[in-house]
Amino acid sequence: MEAQAPRDYEPVTDRGRATKENILAAAEVVFGESSYDGASISEITRRAGVAQGTFYQYFPDKRAAFVELVHQLNHALRRTIARAIAEAPDRLTAERIGFTTFFEYVRHHRSLYRIIRESEFVDIDTYRWHYTVLSEGYIQGLKQAQADGEIRDEISPDTLAWILMGIAEAAGARWVLWEETTPPDSVVDELMAFIHSALAPPVAL
Repeated sequence: MEAQAPRDYEPVTDRGRATKENILAAAEVVFGESSYDGASISEITRRAGVAQGTFYQYFPDKRAAFVELVHQLNHALRRTIARAIAEAPDRLTAERIGFTTFFEYVRHHRSLYRIIRESEFVDIDTYRWHYTVLSEGYIQGLKQAQADGEIRDEISPDTLAWILMGIAEAAGARWVLWEETTPPDSVVDELMAFIHSALAPPVAL
């Protein structure tokens, strides 16, 4: 599945890339505050401190900027988690690190939830792409962990990935969005106890 943001101009200079990043950072704030329908290009450019004409050098319209923003947030989230779990000694440790890293990322990008949910109605392919790409990396990690005997293999990696993604997203909404903080350590401990009971391989007798 592919969901590509239409691009009117792809910057080749550091200055151009910085300008585009600045516009996308402003778009993240505006879309998060005002929703897709309520957001305007004029407000995005005002927040970014650039002229409206500059916006159109990088994006043909508001929808293109929104789709590109989803791609950017998705890539940043995956990169952040991948780096965090890279040195984890086993899969169950990686799960805890991955969950806490996700919560921290969302705490700094609270608009992520609203933007992704709205993408279902702005561009359904982008919405599906976001979750599909997230799951693909997760599936590979779980598949390897099953092959290494680190987690039980009665449930397919695909099913496990979507279950775990759902747990993380729901917990993030409960704490980061509603309480405006990351889940307390006690909650993370409970989440991990549940996940451990579901994933840990049976002890040989």
